[in-house]
Amino acid sequence: MKIWSAILVLAVLAGCSSQPAPKPVVQSEPPAPVTKEPQDGMVWIPAGIYLVGSEEGLADEKPTHDVETPGFWMDETEVTVEQFQNFVDATGYETVAEKAGELPDGTKFPPGSLVFVMNDSGGGEWQFVEGASWKHPFGPDSKPEPNHPVVHVAYDDALAYCEWAGKRLPSEHEWEIAARGGLLGEPFVWGQEPPNVGAVKTNVWQGEFPVKNEGSDGFIATAPVKSFDPNGYGLYDMAGNVWEWCSDWYHAKAYDMKGIDRLKGPEASHDPDDPTVAKRVIRGGSYLCSDNYCRGYRPSARMKTSPDTGLSHTGFRCVKD
Repeated sequence: MKIWSAILVLAVLAGCSSQPAPKPVVQSEPPAPVTKEPQDGMVWIPAGIYLVGSEEGLADEKPTHDVETPGFWMDETEVTVEQFQNFVDATGYETVAEKAGELPDGTKFPPGSLVFVMNDSGGGEWQFVEGASWKHPFGPDSKPEPNHPVVHVAYDDALAYCEWAGKRLPSEHEWEIAARGGLLGEPFVWGQEPPNVGAVKTNVWQGEFPVKNEGSDGFIATAPVKSFDPNGYGLYDMAGNVWEWCSDWYHAKAYDMKGIDRLKGPEASHDPDDPTVAKRVIRGGSYLCSDNYCRGYRPSARMKTSPDTGLSHTGFRCVKD
């Protein structure tokens, strides 16, 4: 794991950059859940032509465009600690965070990962915590709950699990199509109402980030999967809880590209804010996203991070054809 590259993107890891409030659109009714029975904890996403992106979002969410996709299955929840434990038990797999690393200058560093930690000055910050991993999400003395989403998984770790399960990571277009649950053009996966207005809808930061998380949704870190209502397709936590890896390289101008396979994405990464580090796409926002700082829980919101980095707010789910 390249600690030097991970440090460069700490601002990204804290949630995401400030994003504009969505422009109101006409409310549409959520579709009825699909009639196909979930296949081993998966939900069927029907074939069709779908509108992706947002003209009211950030520059990398534009222009909106139609994408045609065949139907596919998606995990109804984020991969849980228990599911990942089954994978490790069957294969002996060791994640990136569990291995010692080496910097470009040859300096060794111990196993560990990046954890968002509340500090003594009344705020929060990202710290490299020795011994942090999917087994110990906040450090050596911590243990995860089996029904919470697994975190501290780098891109290759997520790939390895999906391949073992006979699945794959979703492309970011597949992810957004599934996240919308049939509500095309809506600012949120449940419709128009912001997450911290009205009934509790998802696990995000309540209060001023990063000073205080009021935890009015019942959680200050990850929540058990299925803690909140699913979207129109029957998928849980497509907004908030943890960011989710997608298969695509992140490219800020991906939506402007002509002639590319939208279901595979660009052939290389380009982040104008940090052009020396190649990044993969993550989607969905996390428990660190707040109204005053991060709106990554919008279905059109795109985020990126170094693929060799695991974090305390990033997980994944799989799809299969």
